[in-house]
Amino acid sequence: MSGRVALVTGGGRGIGLATARRFLEEGWQVALLDVDPEVLASGVASLPSPVLELVCDVSDPAAVAEAIRRTSEHFSRLDALVNNAGIAVFKPLLETTVEDWNRVLAVNLTGPFLMTQAAAPVMAEGGGGAIVNIASISGLRASTLRVAYGTSKAALMHLTKQQAVELASLGIRVNAVAPGPVETAMAKAVHTPEIRADYHAAMPLNRYGLESELADAIYYLCSERSSYITGQVLAVDGGFESAGIGLTTLRAERRNL
Repeated sequence: MSGRVALVTGGGRGIGLATARRFLEEGWQVALLDVDPEVLASGVASLPSPVLELVCDVSDPAAVAEAIRRTSEHFSRLDALVNNAGIAVFKPLLETTVEDWNRVLAVNLTGPFLMTQAAAPVMAEGGGGAIVNIASISGLRASTLRVAYGTSKAALMHLTKQQAVELASLGIRVNAVAPGPVETAMAKAVHTPEIRADYHAAMPLNRYGLESELADAIYYLCSERSSYITGQVLAVDGGFESAGIGLTTLRAERRNL
């Protein structure tokens, strides 16, 4: 065991669970946090090594403080924090209620603020560490039905830069990963064949990403191999953010050559 410790929020499934598995593979110890105890228990049961289970709503300051206290008490250190917990409300702008707006921003933006604020002193006591905020390509490119979600992720990217600037003196690096479409359970449930075709048409790599590919990027930004990287947003999106229009036409022309 390396002795290093990572805390992953929203860790009961999807990208968070894949990230926890990646840390364990590298010999780290892991604290896994989720708001849903049943989802958390199911995720933990699928992992190859024991982890510390934390049931917590990241938008609740008292619950966050308790989760960090338990982590520090259990491991006596914290080297990496992955702020992955997030929610989405898919509604048109004019149908998004103030309750929708407030809840999405509370989890997606206030959550990483609270988690980082509580975790940073523990990380600093151990000599520093790394924080990765999970943003989204929706924070870089506007799209329909994502007014609260996209705005929260865009704000999270700026929060990442603020955190990087202010925490550097404590030896803490802060970066963000902005996933594009990924083969998660949620994507499989809500992305119709038509939506998937639209994404494929707009991505140079012409496919969805894998949870393990996101976990690799997150782990890299938490590892010593990225020791001179801070305040950055890494889009892991198959080229979606970089592309303009015309990919489908270009592919068709190449097939006809």
